Amino acid sequence: MTLEKRSILNKELTELRTNISRLAGMVDEAIHEAMRSLYERDMTLAQNVSANDTHLNHLRYSIEEEAFKVLATQQPFALDLRTVVSTIHVAVELERMGDHAAGIARMVTRLSGEDHFISVHKLPQMEKRARRMLNESIQAFLAANTELAHRMIKQDDKLDKHYRIMFSELLQEMRDDAYIEQANYLLWTAHNLERIGDRAVNIAERVIFMATGKFTEFNA
Repeated sequence: MTLEKRSILNKELTELRTNISRLAGMVDEAIHEAMRSLYERDMTLAQNVSANDTHLNHLRYSIEEEAFKVLATQQPFALDLRTVVSTIHVAVELERMGDHAAGIARMVTRLSGEDHFISVHKLPQMEKRARRMLNESIQAFLAANTELAHRMIKQDDKLDKHYRIMFSELLQEMRDDAYIEQANYLLWTAHNLERIGDRAVNIAERVIFMATGKFTEFNA
């Protein structure tokens, strides 16, 4: 590869990473705002999260288009090829995390007519861990840091534990007919947060593949 082609490829890889970082920031904000709309029963905020999901989708497709363009015009190989391919997968995982945030927001709007509100249990802890996993997985991707990717993956067990505990607690509250619908919505919220953690693990797996050329599945 000539120096000129190398310079062009480096520039395009940097642009891809920049857009991945931008998409991750949008997703993190969507998760935060969706959960805030739940805690504060803010229907307007919940509706905004759902509406803004379109912007996440557009950026995801833009990243994919740019990645395919790089593959076609620059014909990268080895680490560069794995980086471009992994970028496509990471963009998809981020966009789906955004879908989970939008799903939480839609459930908040369905709670708008409820007069009473049961405990959110471990949702704040789950939100904090899910967002940390998201951000650390992206940090690992941007730096091709396999050590950080492995450390982040280990956090998934704690997120899963929070989900199991909350599931058990909410089943107890479902014995009261008045709270069945609310409890069901909160369970789905917890499930969405748990899935966000799973997708962060998927990103970490791609980081390891990108850096080493070996693919290992941790979310079996």
